[in-house]
Amino acid sequence: MFRLRPGTIKEITRCREELEEALVSVEGKEEKALNYPRLTGRLLPGDRVILNTTALHLGLGTGGRHFVFFNHRHSQVDMGDKGHIIKLRYTPYQLKVFSCEEEESPFNSCFHNYKGLENTPVLIGELHSMLIPAAAVIKYLCPHIRIGYVMTDGASLPLALSEGVNQLKKLGIIAGAVTSGHAFGGDLEAVNNYSALIAAREILKAQVIIITMGPGAVGTGTEYGFTGIEQGELINAVNILEGDPFLVLRVSFQDNRLRHRGISHHSLTVLEKIALTPATLCLPLVEEKKLNYLKSQLEERSISSRHQVAFREGTLVKEAMDYFHLKGNTMGRSFEEDRIFFETVGATARLVSEKILLEKSQG
Repeated sequence: MFRLRPGTIKEITRCREELEEALVSVEGKEEKALNYPRLTGRLLPGDRVILNTTALHLGLGTGGRHFVFFNHRHSQVDMGDKGHIIKLRYTPYQLKVFSCEEEESPFNSCFHNYKGLENTPVLIGELHSMLIPAAAVIKYLCPHIRIGYVMTDGASLPLALSEGVNQLKKLGIIAGAVTSGHAFGGDLEAVNNYSALIAAREILKAQVIIITMGPGAVGTGTEYGFTGIEQGELINAVNILEGDPFLVLRVSFQDNRLRHRGISHHSLTVLEKIALTPATLCLPLVEEKKLNYLKSQLEERSISSRHQVAFREGTLVKEAMDYFHLKGNTMGRSFEEDRIFFETVGATARLVSEKILLEKSQG
């Protein structure tokens, strides 16, 4: 169930094509709300709206914002002509998209004629916060490379919620984004992760692909109850499509929960029990005590014997992010508060960049 309350739009504080932020009067208070124009139309001051207040009421991580559920001014909305694929199916918000696989799509032939990913490196991250540091390092080391991004439907479904994707596109760091499954709003829409990876390679012409879910990953403290479990399935998908999978380990020593100390149990479960095919992992070259702890975590579960483990310096990530004037945070922690998280992403991105540069030097 959701919690709905009536409100009135007081002021539009931020406006992008696919996302608006507003101040809204609700329950006798003035609070923030997000609006997706594609779902509920554009806002104007004075609009009477219905707000979904569920997450804020429960104290969940939506940045202290409600969501516009319905705008009384938009009682009739028409859809465009193209497309027959429905996302958010069988919900009040089901919407039509023009999927790149559809027969009428100008890209349809790509899915009949493709020759696989042809060993294209694919960085597979659990958290959306891995996207900015990974893309920044690769672009910093390989400025002429085309990076494609795929957002799965494991967390946030609207791509518009990601300020990071907006920044990376404006800076020309990523060539475009594909939204997969029920995720929507990308430069390209795809019905599943396999098609999305093909689209990134064949349509965006990506030479390296980064795939993560959107903001808002879910965990429950149980062995299999976390959305990041999709990483194992993505490793399998990349191998089936003849790509080169690099799993980005989730590493932190700042998380108070023991199950996330060092290498998160999410990454360990994915590598030990979900991934049926091998991937490359990379540990950052950090102080000896921490590095030995990370190594022991992999060895205890025999992960080192099933997957290829590399070691690289990850501190370059700060230099790369500063070069592009990008900021990073993860799980409410800044770069300085959780350096090893970002350095692990940076080390993996550095390893991928080395592969790209080596292949380029060999012609």
